[in-house]
Amino acid sequence: MSPSPSADQPPVDAHPAYAERLDLPWWLWLAGLVAAALLAVEIWMGAAGVRAWLPFAVLLPLTALGLWWLGRIRIGVVDSELRVDDARLPVRFVADVVPLDAAGRREVLGVGADPLAFVVQRPWIGGAVQVVLDDPADPTPFWVVSTRHPVELAEAVLTARDALAVSGPAADEPR
Repeated sequence: MSPSPSADQPPVDAHPAYAERLDLPWWLWLAGLVAAALLAVEIWMGAAGVRAWLPFAVLLPLTALGLWWLGRIRIGVVDSELRVDDARLPVRFVADVVPLDAAGRREVLGVGADPLAFVVQRPWIGGAVQVVLDDPADPTPFWVVSTRHPVELAEAVLTARDALAVSGPAADEPR
């Protein structure tokens, strides 16, 4: 009996080592929708006809869509990759991961920030991780990614990198 074609493929990690969504807190949703409602009331200003309902029918759904869009970013460590939205970083290129609090994030992204760094920052999230890269072919020195659990994300990335080092990465694996 011949092996199936999928027998040559590496196993897919069914459960991510780390997963998080950078959604907005409830108070930002409330503030955004209240601001949109106030703007709709100012446009309405007691007028009759279309001006009575159109501002509410347009501004409130658009605000809700915009708030949802701001909180759509997902972070995960899956299949030996750090995934941040649609960006993928194979963990074999990770030299180190540094958990950052709000002050550390401000320092890394402050005046002396490296313009080549890959940054996914959400101001309503205090913590972050700095992922230092070891890839001579990539000019990006590090990634800075907002997260609510910087220590857990750092541990997940380092664990995935160490597990990959033990199992031995494929030499001709595409990047």
